[in-house]
Amino acid sequence: MQRLLDIGFTKSGYWVRTESGIERRIELNTDATNILYSFISDDELLYVGKTVQQLKKRMYGYQKPYATQTTNIRVNDLIKKRLDSGRPVDIYAFSDHGLLNFGVFHLNIAAGLEDSIIATINPPWNKTGKI
Repeated sequence: MQRLLDIGFTKSGYWVRTESGIERRIELNTDATNILYSFISDDELLYVGKTVQQLKKRMYGYQKPYATQTTNIRVNDLIKKRLDSGRPVDIYAFSDHGLLNFGVFHLNIAAGLEDSIIATINPPWNKTGKI
């Protein structure tokens, strides 16, 4: 957790349990794009992902996944189970502010960090890189 804070992740929101499922509550970075986001509970990194969508829109995919969105369905279920056990699930985000370029090309730092974070920390809810 501290490693993420050290590189610029900030708490952007959290998940709550509702009668019909889960609901995202986003207070910071709501409309930001090119975001690297993570789900943290009790200072443990559970999941990390990236999106070019607005953070609120990407989180809605976990809140109300379509039948074909297997990752969203799986993570939605994991969030529900965690909340049902009385443990929080917070949303932390790292925003790419578009400051790094290579020639005329923008380098998306958020996208570039995802693989390294997954490989280094091995969050339990990420399936990428797992056997």
